[in-house]
Amino acid sequence: MNRFDAIQRLRRRVSARLVGSVLHDVGDSTQPLPRRGIHRILICRSIRTLGNSLTLTPLVDELARVYPGAEVDIVSRSKVARELFGGFANMRDLWILPQHMPGHAIATATAFRRMRRKGYDLAIDPDPRSQSGRLMLAMAHARLALGYVGAGKQGAVTHGVAVPVEVRHKAMLPVYLLRKALGEDPTGAAFPLPSLPLTATELETGWHTAARVAARVGAGPRIAVFANATGDKLLPLAWWQEFLSTFTALVPDARIVELVPASGRSMLADAYPAYFTSDVRHLAAFIANMDACIASDSGVMHLAWASGTPTLGVFSVTDPAQWGPYGGGSGSIHVAGRSAPDAAGMGATWWQQALALRQAVPVM
Repeated sequence: MNRFDAIQRLRRRVSARLVGSVLHDVGDSTQPLPRRGIHRILICRSIRTLGNSLTLTPLVDELARVYPGAEVDIVSRSKVARELFGGFANMRDLWILPQHMPGHAIATATAFRRMRRKGYDLAIDPDPRSQSGRLMLAMAHARLALGYVGAGKQGAVTHGVAVPVEVRHKAMLPVYLLRKALGEDPTGAAFPLPSLPLTATELETGWHTAARVAARVGAGPRIAVFANATGDKLLPLAWWQEFLSTFTALVPDARIVELVPASGRSMLADAYPAYFTSDVRHLAAFIANMDACIASDSGVMHLAWASGTPTLGVFSVTDPAQWGPYGGGSGSIHVAGRSAPDAAGMGATWWQQALALRQAVPVM
């Protein structure tokens, strides 16, 4: 077990004891979640990362389907939460908690008091493992409380759902939870994809920027590449160079554009035209005007996926079945134990399939 996993396990144990001291466990409700009388909804998921935040957007869309007249609030610790969630029509308030809540006890307590005053009809703890979400759910004092139940989860909910075996993806689990609590077949309809609503102006600006950046490489499908990642997920420059050399040989009309990470330094030795921005919505609008995106396992991979552009996630450590892009021409490859040329061959196959899917969709 690495140091990060050990810290995460310790955090979950501490949170579980704290939640257990506030409320006791309850089993699954025998009554489905009501479809009427729910107007104020709170999602309790205090996550910091870009990718994790975007996996909540399918739940926001699903709530708009089930409760079209309701307002949704979200608890978050993400610095870009307003940029990610502010464009949804059913969003109202974002409770942005401090990055390190124990060190900002007064600010955190103040936020919880303000939440309680809202008088939520429904609070949702959408994660099957996190104890912090259950603690926030308890603090919200909502009339109805929805969350997963089972080993590792403590704290009372009025509507509990057992963690499924057949659904594992982080973007699907929150939607599964809601559908199951409503008495629906959770897998009877397609799961919404992560999304980031962009305005017409943002998309037009992204189009002009993409056209200027890609003008240097001439005509052909524009494929954005993001090669940065954290920790063990970072693949070396030599791997990416061999991957892209093989990929462009297999897809000779492809035009590569690098997405430069927040550090402002190219991860591909400045070998390709590049785009850099510190604005997450500008980045999403730029990617939305690419023909495809190939990205390492990262928040930018999820952002590209949410932009609607076919995205290939390149995984080497984590499980694509839990985190990888899917639907709309998107997919994943796991490259651990594979050579870069083999991975590039898989990437070329993905591109041909994504291209065929795009050509099969009628133009409106």
